[in-house]
Amino acid sequence: MRRRLVIMTEIISPYRIPLFNVLAQDPAVDLHVIFLAETDPTLRQWQVYKDEIKFEYRVLSSCRKRIGSYNALLNVGVARALADAKPDIILCGGYSYLASWRALIWARQRHVPFLLWSESNLQDARRGRFLVEFLKREFLDRCSGFVVPGISAREFLRAHHMQDERIFTAVNAVDNEFFSSAAASVRQNADRLRADYGLPKRYFLFTGRLVREKGVFELLSAYAKLDQLVREQVGLIFVGDGPARRALESEAASVSCGVITFVGFVQREQLAAYYALAEMLVLPTYTDTWGLVVNEAMACGLPVILSQAAGCAADLVTEDGNGKIVPPREVSSLVSAMQCLASDQARTATMGANSEKRIAAFSPQEWSNGIVRMVRTIGAGGG
Repeated sequence: MRRRLVIMTEIISPYRIPLFNVLAQDPAVDLHVIFLAETDPTLRQWQVYKDEIKFEYRVLSSCRKRIGSYNALLNVGVARALADAKPDIILCGGYSYLASWRALIWARQRHVPFLLWSESNLQDARRGRFLVEFLKREFLDRCSGFVVPGISAREFLRAHHMQDERIFTAVNAVDNEFFSSAAASVRQNADRLRADYGLPKRYFLFTGRLVREKGVFELLSAYAKLDQLVREQVGLIFVGDGPARRALESEAASVSCGVITFVGFVQREQLAAYYALAEMLVLPTYTDTWGLVVNEAMACGLPVILSQAAGCAADLVTEDGNGKIVPPREVSSLVSAMQCLASDQARTATMGANSEKRIAAFSPQEWSNGIVRMVRTIGAGGG
């Protein structure tokens, strides 16, 4: 029996559109997506790819308010949107929005199964705030079930005493085919594109928001501590923007040897070029529920040096298989990993090939398969 699934999520993210498009094609699911806003211009400069959307959706009226360090998203019309959508099952991406709580109350009043799309993990540095943890627990206790992307998120829910049979896995994914094909095309014109983009022949790559929590200062410090010969041969490229950029650029100016470049924010179409021409991705984050840039880099055939704090670490990166896993905030371990991989290009090439093979199991189709399994189980009265 076809079930009406309503997914409530924050914005029209380019990461999610390919996933929702695949799910909308499955005969078991009648998909409707409610977006709380089109985008978040205060944090992201993503293009909104509405022309790629092949599923039914609605964008709620909203406004954003800064309350201390909290970026509040306020919506109107949540109940009306849910009533119009007529869900058999609701899957909600997050508990920190007022709209999420309104949807939870609406679902419980009408006995509609309400599941949380949960990416929280035990390594997240944002944990430990009493009020946040209290509200999180209250929300979790009222959910019918959960959808998680992988091992770390499942362990988080187990630690909060959620029953395993209520937890469903739908792997986090990006459009692997887009990134893989784009990277292959870039490599056919590598020399010209390196010149066009002003890139060194070899470089470590960071991509993401330039905020302290991503470990960007530790990355810069580690690069400065590499052997001079390595720095002469391998540059460091930061792709992204954020409040830490000015301080990073100031510190980078004191590094006497090597090439350090701050590219700024780039859209999806350009991003694949930076991956394709890089030596490896380095993400030394102290707090990341997943880290979809790792999926993108692996789809482009890159090895990854990744912090243990990243939610994707347990699922995507195997030590010495397709990269290195390092403790967050530990510069010496980061130096060792970067030095090791940069000094052995044959090894990094093998790791990059391993990355591409491993990420094939983390595709939009596999995400969709996980959601369909959840829908069938919940629809049959399980979970």
